[in-house]
Amino acid sequence: MERTTFSLLFYIRRDKLNKKGTVPVFMRLTINGERADASIKRSIDPSVWNPNKGKANEKCRSGKDLNLYLDAISANILRIQRDLELDNKEVSARIILNRYLGKDQSDRHTLMEVFREHNDKCRALMGINFAPGTVERYETCLRLIQEFMRKTYQKEDCYLDEVSRQFIEDYEFFLKTVRHCRHNTTTRYLANFKKIIRIALAKDWMKKDPFAQIRFHLDPVEREFLEKQELKTLLDKEISIPRLAQVRDIFCFCCLTGLAFTDVQQLKPEHLVKDFHDKIWIRKARLKTKSMCHIPLLGEALKILDRYREHPYCQVHGVLLPVCSNQKMNSYLKELADICGIRKNLSTHCARHTFATLTLASGATIDNVAKMLGHANVNMTRHYAKVLDSSIMRDMQMVAENMAW
Repeated sequence: MERTTFSLLFYIRRDKLNKKGTVPVFMRLTINGERADASIKRSIDPSVWNPNKGKANEKCRSGKDLNLYLDAISANILRIQRDLELDNKEVSARIILNRYLGKDQSDRHTLMEVFREHNDKCRALMGINFAPGTVERYETCLRLIQEFMRKTYQKEDCYLDEVSRQFIEDYEFFLKTVRHCRHNTTTRYLANFKKIIRIALAKDWMKKDPFAQIRFHLDPVEREFLEKQELKTLLDKEISIPRLAQVRDIFCFCCLTGLAFTDVQQLKPEHLVKDFHDKIWIRKARLKTKSMCHIPLLGEALKILDRYREHPYCQVHGVLLPVCSNQKMNSYLKELADICGIRKNLSTHCARHTFATLTLASGATIDNVAKMLGHANVNMTRHYAKVLDSSIMRDMQMVAENMAW
């Protein structure tokens, strides 16, 4: 086999000094005597360039940043050369440089191409296979990836074969430091990104999985919930501000039924069913999982529905409650907590936890609570289960009675 000679050199063009006093940086790739040059689209003050090392002096921040970028280019050039050799394709300086620059490579696909194609399909299937929240989450993930590439690599897109393990680690670092995402939020964004990579791997557009050996785990989170007395305080509180009174009613309705925000937002008259005993039930498929919820309505929940029977918003949209956006609900709930003296971080999802906790603490079986919440199995319901002091005291009173002598 003919031996391949390879060299990669970085240099500056002092004859192209611009008005800012900087000069462009070029790279020169030489393979078996064939030479190919190209600009790396970066410039530097010529006084900080070290021609002997082909790098910038690292006494200044700009020099360190440039050297990191040069290292990344070198790694990409070497990877392209290796891939061509593994595929038994012709290897030359011009072919490698063209592939790096994205010229004449119709068989290569970009990350944004796959991401947008996936998101377009999700949007078309919204309400069929995907909930609106899922579609929005992937759109957010796409925007974060774009922001990450602009700030880290100074480009809008990259080829799939440029997505490496280092790319994943840099993205995770970006989410935690620049975007200030916590561990669980970061993990969910990475899991969304991994799905896009799996699509590319399945289409044979990538040879290597950058997520190989990366395992995700979520830290346990203590969810807020209201105790019985706190819920009663919220229900009984006189609130003169209409928007807050409305949000209070909707939140309390969720606490009394266990409905998630998107489900209560789309609750319609046809979801109310009367049984043989004239008791009214909510029978509705959850938007997220399509599992059916079977929830008998308590008296307080029925009072809330009656309160909004003639509300203009409900009449126009054919719904039972005038639910605003999730963001507004969560914002107003903070005000409600202050007004009612509840020192907890209330959110729309807090209501679902409150329902599960109070029903279990009141003696409902976990199987029945799972049915009301629309869970496919009780393992999902256990995430919501909390042990209250009242439950412990009730059980200990039974123990005390049995042990009495």
